[in-house]
Amino acid sequence: MSRDLRPPVDILHYEIVQEQASALGRMGRALEQNLGRLREFDAAYEASGTPASMQPARRKLVMEAGQALWMFVVQREASGLRDSRHIMRTYNVPGEVQLCMGLVPAPSKATST
Repeated sequence: MSRDLRPPVDILHYEIVQEQASALGRMGRALEQNLGRLREFDAAYEASGTPASMQPARRKLVMEAGQALWMFVVQREASGLRDSRHIMRTYNVPGEVQLCMGLVPAPSKATST
């Protein structure tokens, strides 16, 4: 039977760092997925341009990517990684997504019956 001889505070610190790394990974994957959906949408309308009827759907994708970006940046900053320029370059984040970062989407209006 092996016994961990490290002080409890070191064990706790190790667990916290593991969870931070895991959360960063989840947030990074979420950002990649949202940016991928936006890029796929744009690629589908690349030649003809996005029709006016599809602009709300595109705007929703931009807002979702902005929210994912915000979550990732906040998680990185909570982990001590303060410079987000690296994220913008590495993930090739469009400027319009960067501008939506941190914006809370308007709540959908509930229909009363």
